[in-house]
Amino acid sequence: MTAMDGMFPWASYTLDAWQRSVLFLDVLRQRGNAFLEREDDPMRHVLSFDFDVVMDGSGLPRPVNYWMARMRPPPAAPTPDQRKRPFIVIDPRAGHGPGIGGFKADSEIGVAMNAGHPCYFVGFRPDPEPGQTIEDVVRAIIAFAEEVGRRHPQAEGRPVAIGNCQAGWALLMAAAIRPEAFGPLLVAGSPVSTWAGVPGKAPMRYLGGVLGGSWLTAMTGDLGAGKFDGAWLVSNFESGNPANTYWMKQYEVWADVDRAADRYLGFEKWWGGHVTLNAEEMQFIVDQLFIGNRLASGELTFSDGTRVDLRNIASPIIVFCSEGDDITPPAQALSWVSDLYRDINDLRTHGQTIVYSVHGSIGHLGIFVSGGVARKEHNEFASNMDMIDVLPPGLYEAVLQESKGLHGEELAGGDWLVGFEARDMTDLARHGGTTEEDERRFAAARRVSEANLALYRMVAQPALRAVATPPVAETLAQLHPARLSYTLFSDRNPWMAWVRQAAEMVREHRQQIERGNPGRIAEKVLSDTIEQALTAYGQQSDAARERLFQVIYDSPLMQAMTGLAAETAPPRPRPGETPEHRRFVALATERLRARMTEGGIHEALLRSLAWVRLSTGRADERSFAVIRRIREAYGRQTLPLPEFKRIVREQFFMLLVDEAEALATLPQLLPADPEKRAEAFALIRSVVDATGDIPPQEAERLATIERIFLGEPDPAAGGKVRRLRPAGSTAA
Repeated sequence: MTAMDGMFPWASYTLDAWQRSVLFLDVLRQRGNAFLEREDDPMRHVLSFDFDVVMDGSGLPRPVNYWMARMRPPPAAPTPDQRKRPFIVIDPRAGHGPGIGGFKADSEIGVAMNAGHPCYFVGFRPDPEPGQTIEDVVRAIIAFAEEVGRRHPQAEGRPVAIGNCQAGWALLMAAAIRPEAFGPLLVAGSPVSTWAGVPGKAPMRYLGGVLGGSWLTAMTGDLGAGKFDGAWLVSNFESGNPANTYWMKQYEVWADVDRAADRYLGFEKWWGGHVTLNAEEMQFIVDQLFIGNRLASGELTFSDGTRVDLRNIASPIIVFCSEGDDITPPAQALSWVSDLYRDINDLRTHGQTIVYSVHGSIGHLGIFVSGGVARKEHNEFASNMDMIDVLPPGLYEAVLQESKGLHGEELAGGDWLVGFEARDMTDLARHGGTTEEDERRFAAARRVSEANLALYRMVAQPALRAVATPPVAETLAQLHPARLSYTLFSDRNPWMAWVRQAAEMVREHRQQIERGNPGRIAEKVLSDTIEQALTAYGQQSDAARERLFQVIYDSPLMQAMTGLAAETAPPRPRPGETPEHRRFVALATERLRARMTEGGIHEALLRSLAWVRLSTGRADERSFAVIRRIREAYGRQTLPLPEFKRIVREQFFMLLVDEAEALATLPQLLPADPEKRAEAFALIRSVVDATGDIPPQEAERLATIERIFLGEPDPAAGGKVRRLRPAGSTAA
């Protein structure tokens, strides 16, 4: 604290505030210049890792502006293990440029490379190829995944693919069309069931209905001469949080400009990297997904007749979302599961494994930007993909706890221990969904949107297309407020010419003041007041939008005009059991019953472990670590991971079909040699013991398996099981 600060606190505050203002203007100037520098860069990205482009979507039969690169591990990262699954990170094309998945060291890409996995990144150029559609993008993702699979023939299992936000539903579409190309899928902050939500939250789901549908999307594309400017998507995103957009984001930099500038400029490099979509692409997204909700209902069909049914996905799906996410709340990320599957048995008979994790507070961008999330959730997912891939079909929640001090701490992959606990559809309902009233409202909004779009195309579209020539579209794009907020503060503006020199002078004579200065205290009070006012405005605006949507689409007149009042069937179809699927399940059940006595020690071990674990409904990272060590000791080739997965699923289904018969036939799978039986049971016990205390029901089942493997109780030994050799034998 300077003498001036002590004697004249308000004078020192005035000087500090003026200096901060000059430095803040210089930050905005640097931000604007960086924006202009990137405008003409065809490979615009914010990746912090080096890479080599290995495939360009412009060379595909249906060209797209996407490209795929192989990431080069930084010096501190291990050399990629060719036996490990490759990872593919796909960034969202939702107004911003690519690279947020590898924005910094603690990121999805960084986590994958630090775990020794080969890693690929799918990015895109700022402008789409002529005629490019969402269907073309989905098929490009398939082509990229197939190329990665060809490049890694030694890997155990197909590539892991991560889709962030908009890329999440595109990835699910790709895996539904070509399931054999993909390993486990991780979709982070991805809206799939777009009608779902919780009353009083997720206000963006009402926006399409309040605006009268997708005709505005079509008009925006026409004004862009056939292209949809991603700056509109950015503006729409920002409108959801006026307190941050109009005040806090800038104030936090101004208040701490000496330290906050670099972080702010780094993020703005991505935030201001606006890209475009073809108008047809954006129309598909709004009509089919945001307003139509056809992906979650199983109604989506591509132009060539291909039906996109997410129930066709053969690999595990990991859904990561957050209660603090207003863009993709948990209901929109999760409700598609209960939309597509009647109950947990329906999900299982489709052979599907779904794992979900709901963060308590992180915002939308934090799901794939936050370093803390990368070090915790993403690190655990990456470390346990093989375990997730072999989980029996069902619904699981990933539960993380600190590993320090736990039994078997050394078996955990890091500071956190993950367990996968069996869940039911009722557990998903706790995070929201759609009520019958919501269904009718959104169904009415969908029909109104279709009518308004048809009316716009007939009346206004021809005239707008004639007026909106490419030069006009380019002028409108440059005048967009999201772009002007950058260019007005760049060196392109003559008024900013003095800022750079003034900022250099300020840095030479910078006089910071203490946080306890009365001026700083008053400044913080004023800032908090502004933030609270803008937050209240946002909340009231959201509540008004929700109420307006309900009033409009609840009205008997609107229900009658859209034809819903006369319909007794549900307002949207839900995929149900087909005769073909029922026949498939019946035939599969017959085959499983007939094969219960087929196999050997591998089948016996995995059937026994599955039965013991069924009592707790939990799979633990520590147990799988023991299994992994056993596989390494005996050689991976003895039981490759795909074969391991096949046996686990088959034995699990046998237990579901007829638990009593599956146990009764278990001895027929065991070798006659007592020594080998004892060694086999020792393996089972080592896996079960890895978690520490064994619950009573699980201990009872383990005792049953012990009797099957080692023999009946010996009366001479006081009723204890006669052991053929110690269960903890090092022969394991």
